[in-house]
Amino acid sequence: MAEISCDTCANNVYDEEYCDYICAVNMDEDEYCRLMSEGRNTCPYYTKDDDYFLARKQ
Repeated sequence: MAEISCDTCANNVYDEEYCDYICAVNMDEDEYCRLMSEGRNTCPYYTKDDDYFLARKQ
């Protein structure tokens, strides 16, 4: 299984209840299992965490 790095993803948010970072994408269990079992090295839900994205569009 390929390692998927979520450190730079905008969907990687801190959850105070778990005291850890979690993925904020609303996936069901089947989607998550499919994502982990396909052996991908990229995530289809990855969104670059770029604070200045909208500022460059103006």
